[in-house]
Amino acid sequence: MKVLKTIKSSASWYLAWVIILVCLPIPLLAQSYYAENGTANFTSSVPLYEFTGTSKQLTGLINFTDNSVDFYLDLETLDSGIKKRDKDMRLTLETKKFPFAEFYGSLLDSVDLINLNPQMIRTRGNFSIHGVTREIDVEGEITVEQNALYLRASWKIRLEDFYIVPPSLLLVKVDQIQKISIDIRLEKQ
Repeated sequence: MKVLKTIKSSASWYLAWVIILVCLPIPLLAQSYYAENGTANFTSSVPLYEFTGTSKQLTGLINFTDNSVDFYLDLETLDSGIKKRDKDMRLTLETKKFPFAEFYGSLLDSVDLINLNPQMIRTRGNFSIHGVTREIDVEGEITVEQNALYLRASWKIRLEDFYIVPPSLLLVKVDQIQKISIDIRLEKQ
């Protein structure tokens, strides 16, 4: 009888540990991270000159439950430092008609939420701007912090792919290739 009791007690102990070890990773993956104050930059150029527009109102979400990512920006918040250039940019992007740029997609790589070293990640999804959506891949670097993720990513777009006609001054046109980068710290929800 004492042996049977010991076996039942040991089995219960092992079963409890199995449940703990199996269920422990689930809360780590069933998490989302969110921010409304990230930085988005675009870098554009004309012959012999390059300029950058910046917004500090990038909104982002990374959801590890379904590995989705969603980032969007109100294009009216972009500032290049010159009011006339900003006005021309808004006219070119038709921000009254198409006020947002958005990337919605999926993580292609897993993120180790215990590893505090920077981790390279890839995403694939739809980037929308100027009323046009194209599938793109974006690479970035994510660093896990206490209850937060720090993400940096960059990619390039071609204006004509989104039916955006680059502005020009006389014969000098803005380059078709635009460099985009984001920098954001997302808090655990």
